[in-house]
Amino acid sequence: MPIPSDRRSRKRLATRESISNTATRLFTERGFDHVTVDEIAAAADVGRMTVFNHFPRKEDLFFDRDEEIRQTLRETVRQPDPRVSPIEALRLLAHRLIAEQSPYVQFSARSQGFIETIEGSETLKARARAIRDEIAQFMAAALSERAGREPADPLAHLAANLLLATWTVAFIQAHRSFRRNRNTKEAKAAFLALVDQGSIGLKAAMAGTPYA
Repeated sequence: MPIPSDRRSRKRLATRESISNTATRLFTERGFDHVTVDEIAAAADVGRMTVFNHFPRKEDLFFDRDEEIRQTLRETVRQPDPRVSPIEALRLLAHRLIAEQSPYVQFSARSQGFIETIEGSETLKARARAIRDEIAQFMAAALSERAGREPADPLAHLAANLLLATWTVAFIQAHRSFRRNRNTKEAKAAFLALVDQGSIGLKAAMAGTPYA
């Protein structure tokens, strides 16, 4: 996340990060459903309302990079280069995130704790599904906007959902690869291979449309 230039904003960002880091540590140690917001506030040395000022829902404390991810996807879809289709731009984004060692696509012992925390909570699994659906909706809107079509364009919604399915499968399989072999390099290769393969199929499905 970019560092704000003014002192007040920097202080607010530092508080947000402190709360988020504290919550993540507690969730990983004890499980999401066994940690209260009051306990997080106490451990972070802030008031309960300060927590909610930064994170409206308890789940937001866990999925604290959600908005960053959405913004990255928006910027990629809306990139102005007409020579690069949205599908190809998103495929290239996957490769760039891996090359930059982005926290969004980490496959490591630390990231396994994140996945295991989700798997241990029905609340987090439900929120993860909701986030996926929300991203598919705004991706469809961004795709149709770039193509100059109506937001309800069924082809934009088809493309968005196929894209999300590709990335979801790639992400899950890469984590499974790491869990089996404890090899980050192999997990990253698995992620990119599935994104690339899914992009080939998606380009074929969207052939003749502005999305391919």
